[in-house]
Amino acid sequence: MHYKIAGTPMPALTITMDQGESIYTQSGGMTWMSEGISMETNMKGGLMKGIGRMFSGESLFMATYTARRPGAEITLASGFPGEIRVLEPGPGREYIAQKNAFLCATPGVTLSAHVTGVKSGLFGGEGFVLQRYSGQGLAFLELDGTIVEKELAAGEKIKVDTGNIAFFEASVGYSSEMVKGFANILFGGEGLFLSTLTGPGKVWIQTMSVSELARRIIPFIPSGK
Repeated sequence: MHYKIAGTPMPALTITMDQGESIYTQSGGMTWMSEGISMETNMKGGLMKGIGRMFSGESLFMATYTARRPGAEITLASGFPGEIRVLEPGPGREYIAQKNAFLCATPGVTLSAHVTGVKSGLFGGEGFVLQRYSGQGLAFLELDGTIVEKELAAGEKIKVDTGNIAFFEASVGYSSEMVKGFANILFGGEGLFLSTLTGPGKVWIQTMSVSELARRIIPFIPSGK
């Protein structure tokens, strides 16, 4: 299997598969493909895992595309300006990502829901349910804006504005902290809470979030009056 990521700011992922190789994506995720690829749609893992994926921002049903001849190609396009990043889960190597990040993965990768604590879910900006990537293989994420990678030492913390966490290694702790200072809360413009990531491990931060972009665009949308 080979892959190529091309295009900015709306990137697309093209995967070339040998005969018998396959990938899965959410229903409706395929953009175009060559002849010699079959498609099978199901709940992948059963009803409960499907419901868990729904809470993490993905569809109940997944589509599996399998190459029936060598060199078959399939392309999936990002639905938002940003980047496509590849993960390689393996033994002792799992990742946690924001909701709606999943683009596609090889069959050995398990996409499941990762439930945060009550405080982090209410105030951390990412919600109660994130996405966990485990198993072994390749997984591709569609992320917003430009992605910046940082490596945190054990106990080292970084505070991130709500919605700007793209993904992080499962060894990294995730929580939320209240902004200190009355003036900061009223006039700081960052909200009451910031997400806090604690090392050890790598984190990937996105420079833009869909929710923040929508908030900035809404004042310019005609009201129809």
